[in-house]
Amino acid sequence: MGFPGETETEFEELCAFVREAQFDWMGAFSYSDQDGAGAYGLDNKLSSREIERRRKHLMGIQRQISKKKKKALVGQEFDLLLEGASEETDLLMEGRTAMHAPEIDGKVFINDFPGDEEVHAGEFYRCQITEAHDYDLVARIL
Repeated sequence: MGFPGETETEFEELCAFVREAQFDWMGAFSYSDQDGAGAYGLDNKLSSREIERRRKHLMGIQRQISKKKKKALVGQEFDLLLEGASEETDLLMEGRTAMHAPEIDGKVFINDFPGDEEVHAGEFYRCQITEAHDYDLVARIL
C-alpha cells in the first residue's frame, strides 16, 4: 500500500474490500522505492509516515477479522503436521494444519501432549484447538 498516487478514497476502498472479503490470513506490505522499478520514477509519492499509517490501519482491520475467525476454531479438531520445537520457547512445539501456508500464515503452538505417546517432528497428529490469538492458535495433540 502507499503506491505513488494512491488516494485516501482508494485506500478506504481497499479497507472496505478487506472488511467484506473477511480473509482468514492477510499480510500487507508498504510501498518502497526500488531503483530500476517502473514505479520509481512516478510522481505523487506518499510520505513514509502516511504509508505506515495506512498499513497499520489496514492490518488493524485484518487483526480483528482474524481474531474472530480464529476464535471460531476453538474446540475443533484438525490434522496437524508437527514441525518441531517452537522458535518462541522450548516449552512449546509448533506445527501447521492444511489451512496454514508454511512461513506465511500463523502457527499452531502445541502445549499439551498425550502422556503415553512420544511425538516426532515431521509426522501428522490429530489435534484440538484450545486457544486462539490474533493470528496463531494453541492446540493439544489428541
